[in-house]
Amino acid sequence: MKLNQIADNAGSRKKRMRIGRGIGSGMGKTGGRGGKGQTARTGVRIKGFEGGQMPLHRRLPKRGFRNTPFALKLNEVNLGKVQAAIDAGKIDVKAAIDVEAMVKAGLMRRAHDGVKLLGNGEFKAKAQFSVWRASKSAIDAIEKAGGSVTILAPAAEAEDAEPKGKNKRKAREGAKAE
Repeated sequence: MKLNQIADNAGSRKKRMRIGRGIGSGMGKTGGRGGKGQTARTGVRIKGFEGGQMPLHRRLPKRGFRNTPFALKLNEVNLGKVQAAIDAGKIDVKAAIDVEAMVKAGLMRRAHDGVKLLGNGEFKAKAQFSVWRASKSAIDAIEKAGGSVTILAPAAEAEDAEPKGKNKRKAREGAKAE
């Protein structure tokens, strides 16, 4: 192969459509903007405006909330990467493997709010992990190799907990009917 024989894949470089260049182009006259009016003009396109009618985003009720400011930022680490660090001698298997050990080994830059272990990859070292969360497949793989996992996150509330809000009222009414 020579430099003059190198070519890009067919169709990978498409020339852009030049609009407003005559009838023959198929994109002339109105240039894909339809007829006259506000949206045909330049610089004005009001998103969500419905001609004075109450727009859909204001007709529908506000609902729910975003958890963004309170959401935990967890680093996700696959067991294959941890095993590679152990094989390279960056992680000591005798000590408990936690966030600090993983940061020191270069598996992540910062600790953030903790680590979630994921079960992708081969894991064969007997090790004790101390992490915020771990997937079921990760826990199974670690325990199969003879290790253990300590979950630092607080345990989720039991499913048998008392219902809240309107569900609580419905539960009471259901109990009365029985």
